[in-house]
Amino acid sequence: MCGIAGQVRADGGRPDVQLLQRMCSAMEHRGPDSRGVHVDDGVGLAIQRLRVIDLVSGDQPMFNEDRSVVVVLNGEIYNHRELRQRLQRKGHRFATQSDTEVIVHLYEEVGLDFVDSLIGMFGVAVWDARERRLVLARDRLGKKPLFYSERDGVVSFASEIRSLLQDRSISRSVDYEALDVYLALGYVPSPLSAFRQVRKLAPAHRLVFRDGRSRIDAYWHLRYTPKRSFTDERGLCEELRERMRVAVRRRMISDVPLGAFLSGGIDSAAVVAVMAEESSRPVKTFSIGFDDERMNELPQARVVAERFGTEHHEFMVTPDAIELLPAIIRHHGEPFADATAIPTFYLAQAARQHVTVALNGDGGDEIFAGYTRYVANLAAAHLSRLPLGLRRALAGMGSAVPADGRIDSWPSRIRRVAQTLALDEPGRYYAYVSHLSGLRQEGLYTDALREELGVARARETIAEAWRRASATDLLDKMLDTDLRTYLPDDLLTKVDIASMSCSLEARSPLLDHELVEFAASLPAAEKVRGKEKKVIFRRALRGWVPDAILDAPKRGFQPPIARWLQGEMGGFAKEVLLDRAALARGHFRPDRIAALIDRHAEGVEDHSQGIWRLLIYELWHRQFVDGAGEDISDRHSEQIATAQVS
Repeated sequence: MCGIAGQVRADGGRPDVQLLQRMCSAMEHRGPDSRGVHVDDGVGLAIQRLRVIDLVSGDQPMFNEDRSVVVVLNGEIYNHRELRQRLQRKGHRFATQSDTEVIVHLYEEVGLDFVDSLIGMFGVAVWDARERRLVLARDRLGKKPLFYSERDGVVSFASEIRSLLQDRSISRSVDYEALDVYLALGYVPSPLSAFRQVRKLAPAHRLVFRDGRSRIDAYWHLRYTPKRSFTDERGLCEELRERMRVAVRRRMISDVPLGAFLSGGIDSAAVVAVMAEESSRPVKTFSIGFDDERMNELPQARVVAERFGTEHHEFMVTPDAIELLPAIIRHHGEPFADATAIPTFYLAQAARQHVTVALNGDGGDEIFAGYTRYVANLAAAHLSRLPLGLRRALAGMGSAVPADGRIDSWPSRIRRVAQTLALDEPGRYYAYVSHLSGLRQEGLYTDALREELGVARARETIAEAWRRASATDLLDKMLDTDLRTYLPDDLLTKVDIASMSCSLEARSPLLDHELVEFAASLPAAEKVRGKEKKVIFRRALRGWVPDAILDAPKRGFQPPIARWLQGEMGGFAKEVLLDRAALARGHFRPDRIAALIDRHAEGVEDHSQGIWRLLIYELWHRQFVDGAGEDISDRHSEQIATAQVS
């Protein structure tokens, strides 16, 4: 696991070595074990390496025999041993046991198609000196990030935004289209970034830059058709368990200590179950808890830990989020409002005290259908058969239900369902994953920001992902939309940033692309039936994972932001958002912001997510735009608040 960076110049000029050094320094936390820099005519590649496989000879960049091909890799290639054997049979000679060297020779053998053979997570850069060609590629599901900026015949790239921004020729001008989408979704989706001159390479895509021109194409598409037909459910469950074993086994390859995040939910419990089966020693597991019992999963995590005899570590967290936010914002480099980033940072810090690699259960909800919104949208689809006029009338009746101070209460749910009745399928799904759409209609944006934005793109982001889905079934369309948007740009971004902030490698077995393809081939009825979610996944785990875990309601990992914002943090948010500097930007109406904060503090309506997103945006703007990079360098002396060990 590493952080990579570089620059390629069409004019053949040598990139500035000091720039590459600064880019490395800005993400030293991603790979503190070694630094490698390669500079030649027209190209500069750099890497900060975290040694996980081949600790002795695996430092990068890596070259072929005549140094005409050079590679830097962020991530892990889990099938590198099989690929190595295949390439050796074709006459390729290897100097190391590193997975990175496999890419060098694979590129020599098949060119741009090298990505098709890789099983793993990666952000990779290949420089072909003979062809004068740069190839950037990102793994299929988007586990590892890759940012780039292209202007005037120059491409700069890096694993983190703040590393990329060490190149002072890249403007820090805010992308207001990205701001609009961020306020709706809580994250900035690919290919956008918060900066106009910075873009994210989307998952399963590669960028080829040659002769001053670039092209981007997708090398993998998840297919939901054709569907598997089967009559033996027991056999299907056994196949699913075996595919999970393969996925976990691949991710247990490591030359450094390894453990697992254990949330107390089904997905992480399944991963730990396989790890315990495959390991000759007790698995090291790590769990985080809150002082709010509604959100505390520590009791469930203990059940799993006891069942599989793990070496279990628990951490109770009552964070002072005001102190933690600058560190989170600094590492993300753009606004990111998923509040579960807070406990994820704590969990990563706690695990890093014991291991260098941690497996997790990410992806289970998106491939086997674990979210309540899937059930709600399937139910709403039946109502869509009613005449539009009747649906509008029902929507009006539902919207008349008095507002409630909790977003997860029944009155709030009724209002949310009612507001979607007159919408089409992608519009309805957007309403479920967005929480600020109503605020725009009520006048949150100033006229100046509306003029800057033009046509708002937030709704279209979801609609576009919906249209691109290969699925025909409604449930599969929702799953595919989440796999293209929410999963890579929210969940996986959160875990990558939190884990790499403390030099911890996070691996996600449930996102093995072969397992994902298998899940996509299953009929929708094997995922959701009525109110039951993850149907086949639960059945496959029955007798393996404790029933108390399989039958427990989903809790999530959400800290009590709503309660925090009704206390001291609410005052802090009001002070920040109505500060003179914030108002001078002219983006949001101060009267609307004050009303949101006051109504939330009074418990009249739950505006916690909207307030949180506005607060994160303002703090990010101060650090990255107003500060012009003053807080970009990594400061090891600035510690994230420590968790209490129980």
